Amino acid sequence: MPRHLLLSLLFTALCTLVHAQRFTVSGYVTDSATGEAMIGASVFVEELGKGVSANTYGFYSATLDKGRYTLLVRYMGYADLRRTVLLDADRKLNLKLQPAVEMMKTVEVTGERGKGNVQSTDMGRMDIDVQKLQTLPALLGEVDILKTLQYLPGVQSNGEGNSGFYVRGGGPDQNLILLDGATVYNASHLFGFFSVFNADAVKDIELIKGGMPAQYGGRSSSVLDITMKEGNDKAFHGEGGIGIISSRLTLEGPIIKEKSSFIVSGRRTYIDVLAKPFINPESRFAGSGYYFYDLNAKANYRLGDKDRFFLSGYFGRDVFNLHGNQPGSPSFKIPWGNATVTGRWNHLFSPKLFLNTTAVVSDYKFAFGGGQDQFGFSLKSGIRDYGLKLDFNQYPTIRHNLRYGAQYTYHIYTPSTVAVNSADVDFNIDTPSKLRAHEAALYVQDDFDLTDRLRINAGLRFSWFAHVGSYREYLTNAQGITTGTRDYGPGEVIKQYSGLEPRAALRYTLDKNNSIKASFNRNLQYVHLASFSSIGLPTDTWIPSGKNVKPQQAVQYALGWFRDLAERKWEGSIEVYYKDMANQIEYAEGVKPEDIGNANYDYGLVFGKGWSYGAEFFLKRRVGKLTGWVGYTWSKTMRKFPDVDNGEPFPSRWDRRHDVSVVAGYALNDRWSFGATFVYSTGQAATLPVQRYFIEGRLVSQFTSRNGFRMAPFHRLDLAATLKNKPTKQVADKVTGEVSTVQRKYRSSWTFSVYNVYNRYNPYFIYFAQESTTGLEGLQLGARQVSLFGILPSVTWNFEF
Repeated sequence: MPRHLLLSLLFTALCTLVHAQRFTVSGYVTDSATGEAMIGASVFVEELGKGVSANTYGFYSATLDKGRYTLLVRYMGYADLRRTVLLDADRKLNLKLQPAVEMMKTVEVTGERGKGNVQSTDMGRMDIDVQKLQTLPALLGEVDILKTLQYLPGVQSNGEGNSGFYVRGGGPDQNLILLDGATVYNASHLFGFFSVFNADAVKDIELIKGGMPAQYGGRSSSVLDITMKEGNDKAFHGEGGIGIISSRLTLEGPIIKEKSSFIVSGRRTYIDVLAKPFINPESRFAGSGYYFYDLNAKANYRLGDKDRFFLSGYFGRDVFNLHGNQPGSPSFKIPWGNATVTGRWNHLFSPKLFLNTTAVVSDYKFAFGGGQDQFGFSLKSGIRDYGLKLDFNQYPTIRHNLRYGAQYTYHIYTPSTVAVNSADVDFNIDTPSKLRAHEAALYVQDDFDLTDRLRINAGLRFSWFAHVGSYREYLTNAQGITTGTRDYGPGEVIKQYSGLEPRAALRYTLDKNNSIKASFNRNLQYVHLASFSSIGLPTDTWIPSGKNVKPQQAVQYALGWFRDLAERKWEGSIEVYYKDMANQIEYAEGVKPEDIGNANYDYGLVFGKGWSYGAEFFLKRRVGKLTGWVGYTWSKTMRKFPDVDNGEPFPSRWDRRHDVSVVAGYALNDRWSFGATFVYSTGQAATLPVQRYFIEGRLVSQFTSRNGFRMAPFHRLDLAATLKNKPTKQVADKVTGEVSTVQRKYRSSWTFSVYNVYNRYNPYFIYFAQESTTGLEGLQLGARQVSLFGILPSVTWNFEF
């Protein structure tokens, strides 16, 4: 080979090698004022027109060809940040964003995370701005995260004042609710009227109702992932509020400045305390009362550039007491609530590989204890989880975001357990066995650009579940009479299930403002909520899949058009979906709670299938003095059970044909802001008697088909106004007398709200009353509607320092 040709080839190869050199820029995106991680912040490479998003801990990584690049960093409510980086080696670049309040007059403030509406593969994913929750109207002034979710399309409420939510035709047990990675099994206080989440302690709220990523599993409808604040690592800070029924206080600050921080947040109602002086001590139930409380706490420690530790916890309880002060009066105490503990370790193996290890404990308990004279009665139930998760984020190139990991949970279920005693005698009632189960999963997911227009998010999850002993099974004959028992030893497998759960989503960009998206996901759910009520009550019992209870399955297809309008001041979307559900559970017709007793945990359950389909319309204004959204959902949700209604399809209790919501906020100036919400939905489906007649002196009722009656439509308007104190004050120098303007060390505000402005009496439930003055011949039966709330004004004082 001629020497000049060989040299030419070597030179070409060397140039190619140099040109192909790639390096990684990585680091953390944080709030410059508090040190809090900016979850989901967009880091955009302007020269390439591509970008990456920070993960849950604010970490980002972008691998690029050698060269000079300009990074544009954006996050909702923060000023844009541009940084130029020369990438001739791996670079660590931490990015600190300034809050909008500091930069409002000099820098354009973006109102959303990057260009997620059009550019991402996300479908059915919603982020809630926690800061704006304080300005929205709220029942009795209690800011409620779950009630805010109900204003989103595809998410339905369960009625007046209730914080339960239902997503695309799914039931309450089909929502995976996570607080710092720990499952919260009962997310409400006061029988569903308030949620357990204190907004002051919350940093990020993300709802996923379609296109569920592979790292989430165990539920078939949605994921609500709530992340607590980490605590200010630069300065001590506090905030709180005093309302009509409760007060709250949050304290946060550095343990070691810019290395370790903490946050503690508490809330308690005090109606029981305020009402006590006004209750006649001679009244029949003078010792009765109700209250609930919450406590959130979190601490973190940065060991170095590569390791960080987090420890967080939640503890909440509702306590209802009923004490009579007369001889022979009954006395009851009903406490229930959640407790969670989460420990996390972040480790950075390299600029391209991030690991998060999570250990969790979640515990939910319900107890009922009461008695009268020498008779005593108690009932308890609950569920406890011990879990471990390994989650890896790997960033091969700017076009790929790879996630994979493993998860394990050990469940201990306490089914409804009854104990009865009279005087010194304990009645011999067989105590049902605690139920134990193992649940594990492996997953992998890649979010990547196939072309400049086509982006794909593909994932696969393998899950496994085993119901194990110790367990005593009651054997019955065809008539349901117990004929014996069978005992399973510790760890013995009673029944196990496993399956693949494919997940896929794609985005095709039409232009910079328009895209088409599609998604498919299959979910397996191994835990179930056995409920006699259409609202989530603390008496509802969680049970595992087993010999007779198969895992719930859901397959969902979705297609949507997403568009940005008016230079991204507005965003809109239209999504259509179809969801097919198998192995749904209901109690059989005629089964009552007292029938179950201490029998097998699956007694009285029947099984069937369901389906739901609909269209969701969403228009949102992201920036400016006026912000908010309008949402509309048209949907149909059906169920079919061989043992219900002779096997005929019937509407689900969560079926709503029309659902409209309007949410608006207006900032008049730096002191006054206003909020308004309006909701309208088709009436709830119910099963009611349509005829009543006497047979041999007995009153017999003839009912509609299952959920064959519609209550009146639900609609309500709420308004709120917030007045903040002046952010600055005039201070005179003691020596010179010169007057200067300084920032106040504390801020406060008053929030005035009116719930149900036009005093609409929405139906909560319907009962039938019978009246007669002439015996059976003149008996009149009439339906009576029960409504909970008319117009309710409230006021809350909020403060921070």
